[in-house]
Order: sequence, then C-alpha cells, then structure tokens
Amino acid sequence: MNDILRSNNSIAMKSDHSNTFGDRVIRFFDSLQTPENIPSYVEVVYPYGRTDVQQAMGDFYHTFFNDTNRRVFVLGINPGRFGSGMTGVPFTDPVALETQCDINNPFDKKRELSSEFVYRFIEAYGGPKKFYADFFLSAISPIGFVRDGKNYNYYDDPNFCQALQAFIIETLQAQLSFGAKPVVILFGTGKNQKFFTEINSTYHFFDTVLTLEHPRYIMQYKRKQVDAYIKKYMDVFSQALKNATR
Repeated sequence: MNDILRSNNSIAMKSDHSNTFGDRVIRFFDSLQTPENIPSYVEVVYPYGRTDVQQAMGDFYHTFFNDTNRRVFVLGINPGRFGSGMTGVPFTDPVALETQCDINNPFDKKRELSSEFVYRFIEAYGGPKKFYADFFLSAISPIGFVRDGKNYNYYDDPNFCQALQAFIIETLQAQLSFGAKPVVILFGTGKNQKFFTEINSTYHFFDTVLTLEHPRYIMQYKRKQVDAYIKKYMDVFSQALKNATR
C-alpha cells in the first residue's frame, strides 16, 4: 500500500488519539494518492488535498461517524465533478452538505442529480443521523475522472479499467478496515455490477451483494418514477440490514 496510501498529517493530526469509524475514513483519504498509470487524456477528480475540502470532510465524518460501530457499505462508481468532487463526501453536493447535514461549507451551492435523489431517500429513511448510523457511502474507485470535460467512469474503457484494477482492489481492502459489515449495496446495475461481482468473487470483500439502479440514472431517465424507486431503495436497504445481522 506504500504507493497508493501515504503518511500525511494534514487531517490525521486531528485523529492521533482516537480511532473511530470517522477517524479511519479521514486518515484513508488524507493518505490517498492517485495511481501513476492514468492516461494523459484523462483528468483526475481529486479534491482531498484542498484545505476547504479537508475541513468539510472532517466536520462531516466527526459528526456522523464518531463511533466504532460497523456499517453496511454502499458503493457507487467513482466521484463526479459536482458532488463529492466538490465536497469530498460521496453523493453529497454542497447544498445537501449544508442544508441536510448541517455542515457549513464555502462551496458554490450547486445541486447534483445523484445527490438530490440520495438525500430524498435519506430523508425518507429518517434523516442523515439515522441513515449514517447504519450505512457508509463510498465508491468502487475513490477518485473520479474527467475526459473531454465530462465525467468519465472507471469502466468506460476496458484498458483503463484494467489499468485501475490494482488501485481499486487495494483501496477497497483498505476501506473495509473502517468497519464493514458482510453485506454491500451497489449503485449501478450494468458494468459497475459486472466488474464488482467479478472482483468480489476473487477477493471476497463481502458475502452478499445487493444491487440498485444508480441515482443518476433514476433522476435522468426515470424521474417520474422517483417515488417508486425510493420505495425500492427502502426495501433493499432494509434487506441489507437484516442480512448483515444474520
């Protein structure tokens, strides 16, 4: 892990004497480095080195993950430019971070489609405090990508995906140490599901994999059915909790 996760004191200084779930998350992102084999035509979405992002992440994770309890992981694809690419918090745009999580932040208050849906669901679940006590949002790749000015998924090109595979596996293994239960929920029923199912069958990150349509897909193509998808999410998230306690 020497190449991908390095020692760095900028955020970790706050966590030297504690080891909560939130502290582990912060130390992970504080030490995260981008892989070296990124093609020149791909830009990296890596907000974690910015002081304002570090402050927002510290406030968020110390607010909602200030314990040592295990949680069900929920994995998206990779960060986009306008959600966690701005705030550092998965599926959380600046508006949701401030108005729903009560974390003041200096970022431009722009909405992002995935974040809009996720926080509609979180409110239906009972609010951020209740949701984050049970679940941890992350992504299969913890860094995002842009190509030609647009968000670029790790699986969009087979060669790119293959080049990232070692990075993805290593960072997933590191994140499990935060406190993962044996059940995971995936956002993305196509290539994201296929890729993760294959590596999970080899590395056994989780015993049970549940899959849901990605929030952005729902908001972009199925917006009139949002309420039905909220109910579907509720059913699957409830199932995940039940499976995790068996």
